[in-house]
Amino acid sequence: MSDTIVAIATAPGIGGIGIIRMSGNNCFEILNTIFRPKNKQNIKDIKGYSLKYGNIVDKNDVIDEVLVSYFKAPKSYTAENMCEINSHGGIIIMRKIIDLCIKNGAQLAEPGEFTKRAFLNGRIDLSQAEAVVDVINAKTEKEVKVSLEQLEGKLSEKISEIRKKLISVVADIEATIDYPEYDIEEVTNARILSVLESVQKVLDSLENSFYNGKILRDGITTAIIGRPNSGKSSLLNYILNEERAIVTDIEGTTRDTIEEFINIEGIPIKIIDTAGIRNAKDEVEKIGVKKAKDIAENSDIVIAIFDISRKLNEEDEEILKLLKNKNAIILLNKIDLNIKKIDIEKIKSINKPFFEISTKDGTGIDKLYKEITKMFSLNKIATNGEIIVSNLRHKNSIINAKKSLNNAIEIIKNDMPIDIISGNLKEILEELGKITGETVTDDVIKEIFSKFCLGK
Repeated sequence: MSDTIVAIATAPGIGGIGIIRMSGNNCFEILNTIFRPKNKQNIKDIKGYSLKYGNIVDKNDVIDEVLVSYFKAPKSYTAENMCEINSHGGIIIMRKIIDLCIKNGAQLAEPGEFTKRAFLNGRIDLSQAEAVVDVINAKTEKEVKVSLEQLEGKLSEKISEIRKKLISVVADIEATIDYPEYDIEEVTNARILSVLESVQKVLDSLENSFYNGKILRDGITTAIIGRPNSGKSSLLNYILNEERAIVTDIEGTTRDTIEEFINIEGIPIKIIDTAGIRNAKDEVEKIGVKKAKDIAENSDIVIAIFDISRKLNEEDEEILKLLKNKNAIILLNKIDLNIKKIDIEKIKSINKPFFEISTKDGTGIDKLYKEITKMFSLNKIATNGEIIVSNLRHKNSIINAKKSLNNAIEIIKNDMPIDIISGNLKEILEELGKITGETVTDDVIKEIFSKFCLGK
């Protein structure tokens, strides 16, 4: 941990300002070598959370005019001495500053290493560290809110409360075992059972919140399928209000998938336009059709679009079969043509919601949004203070903890010796400790921080 690390903290590309972040024991010594402030001051006299103006220099050559932020340990993002050099946002300039830092003793940071140091130095726990990535990758305001609540430590606080209760239970069990001459087992059993059942309710609530958490974090994967020229790409273009997909009268124009996100009720909806489903002869199109079917099979919801002005054919019949065991919405497109040849009774027979629409003028598309909202209860996904688990790793630990907890409850209810549940309680503590990082392995830590971007 003695190494000083450096990285560009702003996004790649050209911008008005670029930020180079440096952290470690020798941070200020390296900075003093390359930074010439307009008003010189001993580093001991510079207060943390202060900003100084000056130039980055390579010996006597001025590299850039900058502002430098000072953060003194332990009151910094990493809990180490740390600085941020605010330079002009040119790629060449930022690289020259990075090279200067490395030349004078720093080393290039690995992805997520600043946040990893914050975790290892005890400033944040592991669930808070993971929330950093969620905040950065959030696609809607609701997702940002849930991620920020986890970053603030709300999940950590709840896990800590549970662990304290369980440690208290362990203490009661040890008292029963160490002082058998006192007739306290019956009272101890009743109290322990009450505590375990209260913990069970909290863990149930956290596990149940994952459904909403997954929707907030990953969105709802939505596949648009249909035979060629039914209006799939036109629907995507209308929803996005841009010419995102090529639309022509030539069948088979879409060969591969096109993916975009939209926002409905604060929830990210991942829309995937797929190749038209038909008996393709072209090898490339065959691959596209197979891919369309696979995506439809694995999507949270399928939007099947049919041309209302054409009769159903074998390709349409195949699409209807794909919908039978799926969350699906059927759209009957091209009502602006005022021609209805489709077999409505056949559409009704598969018992899926359907609407008549026009991708040309947008008629009926608002009903699609309302149906998706209704199908997934999107307007009921609240983010006002409720702890929502959105991380699969956390959910799995909660599920494992619940298994051990249920075993412990059964042991007490079956009047078995109370000391038998000690192993179960240790398993619960270990699983919950994996969420906050208290009992997690180095391999898991490495895997988590490898998903971060450079400079964070």
